[in-house]
Order: sequence, then structure tokens, then C-alpha cells
Amino acid sequence: MGQSEYIIIEAEEDGVHVIGLTRGTDTKFHHSEKLDAGEVMIAQFTEHTSAMKIRGKAKIHSAHGTIQSKK
Repeated sequence: MGQSEYIIIEAEEDGVHVIGLTRGTDTKFHHSEKLDAGEVMIAQFTEHTSAMKIRGKAKIHSAHGTIQSKK
């Protein structure tokens, strides 16, 4: 696997959940973090992480642009 992409999650409210999902035949939750307003998390897709679920109001920055989650 080449260089993995990073994303930046910027919490805009308390209690934003970032959940990592596994790669493979069975997709499962493998890691969870909780961010409060103003906190920033830098995350990377890896050989184990194929997707991330973000629950709560946050800005997500990536090489593809910025998206705002609503809730």
C-alpha cells in the first residue's frame, strides 16, 4: 500500500464521535474517539482502516476539499 491519505476532523461542538471501520470481508468498528468543540484530530486511512464515521457537527478537511457534517 502506498502513502495513505490523511484527513483532519475539526469538532465544532462537544461530543463529536470519530469511529474507525475495518477493512476486509466483515466491516467492523475498531476504534472510537470523542472530540469536544475546538479539538482537532488528524487521522489516516491504513491497511486496517477503510472508512471513518463522524457523528456530530464537524469540519472534515482532506486533499479532496472540506465538508461540513451537520449532525
